[in-house]
Amino acid sequence: MSIKVILVEDEINIRKILSKVIERTPGFEVVGECDNINDAIAVFNETAPEVVFMDIEINGCNGIDCAKMILDLQPNTKIIFATAHSEYMSNAFELYAFDYLIKPFNIERIEQTLERVKSISEERKSTDHESIDKIIKYECGLDKLIVKGKESISFIDAKDIILIQRENNTTMIYTKQDLYKTSAGLGDIESKLDENQFMRSHKSYIINISQIKKIEPYGRWTFVVLFKDCDVTALMTKEKYEEIKRKFL
Repeated sequence: MSIKVILVEDEINIRKILSKVIERTPGFEVVGECDNINDAIAVFNETAPEVVFMDIEINGCNGIDCAKMILDLQPNTKIIFATAHSEYMSNAFELYAFDYLIKPFNIERIEQTLERVKSISEERKSTDHESIDKIIKYECGLDKLIVKGKESISFIDAKDIILIQRENNTTMIYTKQDLYKTSAGLGDIESKLDENQFMRSHKSYIINISQIKKIEPYGRWTFVVLFKDCDVTALMTKEKYEEIKRKFL
């Protein structure tokens, strides 16, 4: 299955260049284009792309604000800023941008970015888990999280939790065997977990440090965390990566 891409750019000639390079790269498909922020969110919701090429200034609006909205909807989206404005680079990477391309584009540079996207995507495997929801709390002394459904209660051993992810207004708790869903926010959950065992690696992820297998570069200032005996992954900021190194190295 092809990696889906949308283009958010108000210069039609730039969209043509990007589209041509992307479409000729095996494994990619441009599924939508637009020239304004309002349409960008609509196209994103309709097509669910893995990758978004985004200009910084789009018809007088700020592409960084648009990227924030997209990442709130789907934190794993790879945002690639493609712009003539190098001065926004630090702001872009605060959003965990995957890459930052400067106009006029070097075609080889675009191809290198696409190859990195493909390499990372090929390493990921999707898994299906049974879900339970709604309310979560921590049971002191038992070292468990309790997830209450309408007709059931699930007890989750804290040590078995691999990662906790916030996505589309839902918090998902992954263990090796199951996926539990709750409406509780990450901040509430984080405050109830052992800070020596769990880390807020990214605004949308809490990870179990003892379950980490490997940490690899994801974007220029972002990393991807791989876990033991599990296909799910998490994002990590450069700041948290440095914290991990200080803790263990």
